[in-house]
Amino acid sequence: MSIFQDFQNLFNASPNLVSAAPGRVNLIGEHVDYNQGLVLPFAIDSVTYCALRLRDDEKILLSSKQVESKIYETSLSNLAPKTGPDWTRYILGVIWSLGIKRGVEILIDSEVPQGAGLSSSAALECSVAFALNEALSLGLTRIELAQLTQRAENEFVGVPCGIMDQTISLLGKIGHALLLDCRDLTSKLITVDFEENGLRLLIIDTQAHHALVDGGYAKRRAQCEEVVGFFGLISLRDLSASELEKKKMLLDSTLYSRALHVVTEIDRVNAAVSALKRNDFKLLGELLNQSHDSLRFQYQVSCPELDCAVEISQKSGALGARMIGGGFGGSAIALVKDGDVGMVASAVERSFAEAGFKSPRFFDAIPSEGARLIDRRY
Repeated sequence: MSIFQDFQNLFNASPNLVSAAPGRVNLIGEHVDYNQGLVLPFAIDSVTYCALRLRDDEKILLSSKQVESKIYETSLSNLAPKTGPDWTRYILGVIWSLGIKRGVEILIDSEVPQGAGLSSSAALECSVAFALNEALSLGLTRIELAQLTQRAENEFVGVPCGIMDQTISLLGKIGHALLLDCRDLTSKLITVDFEENGLRLLIIDTQAHHALVDGGYAKRRAQCEEVVGFFGLISLRDLSASELEKKKMLLDSTLYSRALHVVTEIDRVNAAVSALKRNDFKLLGELLNQSHDSLRFQYQVSCPELDCAVEISQKSGALGARMIGGGFGGSAIALVKDGDVGMVASAVERSFAEAGFKSPRFFDAIPSEGARLIDRRY
């Protein structure tokens, strides 16, 4: 593996181990994890690698093959939230959250496109956390690692994300999505077999790259908490559509729209699970379309590039399509008949060119394995 040799060249020593953790696609259930709702993500086959060597002092040496600067150096005693270059904070936050008391050398290499809404940040966090857990024999469970990596992103990086991305990066299984209850963190594997049914789930990276630290994401979360306070609930998970409608006239219209998305999206997750169990992909496609409309008009986290990708996919024969991730850019998914993939991709490319958008990129979304050890020497 090249990262092993690259680590040796950089640090003049071999890593103790190399780990990998994947990005994710959330099939449905967007912006409901931090509302303690239900989500249905799966791990993708693009991963972030972490080569790690333990030190006998407090020094932390970090490098990434995606960053031009060679090595960033700090120490355990200097760890403080929101310090260090942006890319290092996800790593330093994990070291901080896990309470590591020993210095490390880390080299990162990632296949997960940054800013594409495929959770490159969680892939990075989980790869580092998995490596530290193995190297130091911490004995933490995968759910505990998910909670600690979420804490790293919330408190150290400063993004108030839910726990979905970290959990699926750690718990993903080949051929399955994960029905995750974000309240109690129980989960159930749901078989996802698009290929056997002559279908493909196409990822459309709009290359309108987003950043969740810019405030739009945090604002949506704060609005949800405001609705929770209005109703005197623990979370929007406890709010029914009928109860929301009863109090509609008493709520600010924007807050009503935000809550409406969350309440209906949780219902769509349950409906999607039922559809998958029956291989009812027509219904699944309709649910994807409904989810996008809700994210676009009720939650208002879409953008022109995402709307274009979704609309053109639908018009070109996709069973359904929607934006994924935090929004304001990133990727969309389209559920497409296997023989129509080229036609859909070409139509989206043409429409992007006509609109003056950056040329999109396309990937297959294949349910894959979660975090794992790639190589261990000692």
